[in-house]
Amino acid sequence: MSRKTNVLAIVMAGGEGSRLHPLTAERCKPAVPFNGKHRIVDFVLSNLVNSEIYSIYLLVQYKSQSLIEHIRQSWTMTRFIPQHFVTVVPPQMRNGPEWFQGTADSVYQNIHLIESFQPDIVAVFGADHIYRMDVRQMVEFHCASNAHVSVATLPVPLAQANQFGIVEIDSQHRISQFVEKPDVADPMPGSTTHTLASMGNYLFNADVLLDALHKAHATGHSDFGRDILPTMLKSHRLMAYDFNTNSIPGTAAYEEHGYWRDVGTIDAYFDAHFDTLGATPRFRMTNKHWPIYASPDQAESAQIENGVLHRSVVGSGSIVDGATLDHAMLRRSVLVERNAHLEHCIVMERSRIGAGARIRRAIIDQDNDIPGYERIGFDMEADRKRFHVTPSGIVVVPRHFFPARASVDSSTTVGRLRAPHSVAASTALCDGEFRAAA
Repeated sequence: MSRKTNVLAIVMAGGEGSRLHPLTAERCKPAVPFNGKHRIVDFVLSNLVNSEIYSIYLLVQYKSQSLIEHIRQSWTMTRFIPQHFVTVVPPQMRNGPEWFQGTADSVYQNIHLIESFQPDIVAVFGADHIYRMDVRQMVEFHCASNAHVSVATLPVPLAQANQFGIVEIDSQHRISQFVEKPDVADPMPGSTTHTLASMGNYLFNADVLLDALHKAHATGHSDFGRDILPTMLKSHRLMAYDFNTNSIPGTAAYEEHGYWRDVGTIDAYFDAHFDTLGATPRFRMTNKHWPIYASPDQAESAQIENGVLHRSVVGSGSIVDGATLDHAMLRRSVLVERNAHLEHCIVMERSRIGAGARIRRAIIDQDNDIPGYERIGFDMEADRKRFHVTPSGIVVVPRHFFPARASVDSSTTVGRLRAPHSVAASTALCDGEFRAAA
């Protein structure tokens, strides 16, 4: 990417995330936690910053407060380059009392930001995906192809075509057709099982984007994939960037090349977590050459008194006391008591799993106090009466479903910790973290 190429990034972070309910009951989709200490939005922001694109507007809308707080605490750009920014932009309603009506409308309502910044290229990226991407390589492709618009693409199974914008290309990767979420699609060249899908990441020449947004607004069009891109095919050069050619330094040989997941459903979100586990994961969260930045963490180190742990993550400030964890992912300040058993579970912040509880194939949202000897994930009929259960059998326990107790009884859990230094540290953590959450 030329040093003279001035790129402005606009990240679409206003997604309601209805298919992720109840995880999105109180937060927007980009703010949903992921892995031990990240949120979904951290992936696109890290990719942009690692790609030396430091001027970023984050367009928010639905239930955005937790996302705004996360950006304020975690994405102060003085951590990177002081003169650049990540700025949250809520709906300004500059053109009337309406919220964003679609992806293109959200950019149009903030068109003044582009006009005042005067970039050469505008990167319009989604905030809902788990991946690493060097955006500079896409910019280089865009410039070398003399493109007006470049669309990042990758193959997806034909059965999933109705979830994506589907593109057809010629031998030079020029897009000849763009159809948003078709019922059926033709296979891509060289394949009988896959079709070529848009990742929802676009590069626009700035003047082309401004003109297209004005025309779309005049005709009542509000969406890039459904309206603007298909219309531009007749008058502009749209190119398909092959995401599989993107190369990330530090990627291990055992990782899935071109890993990208749309975590828009509970099942996809759940499965993506377990792609990060183990000594040879499909997607390794730690890569010193291309880090995924997370919020600052002031919690103490995790403490494991004893138990059986297999392929699990234990977040900072968490305590495991004589429990069994099998493919479990604990975020920060989680307490798992004696003889509890977690199998293929995600447990979010400040939750307690009571002694003797057994939970499998479940997501426990934050601030839950699971009673001792509770059973979740073993009787689907009973679980459906209390919780959200996906067709594949993943149980989601909403935030605060099991209210936290006034305090943690140190005689039942922390009192069992025998090492003197562990007793002091653990007692302080439990009495502070868990009482504060009550």
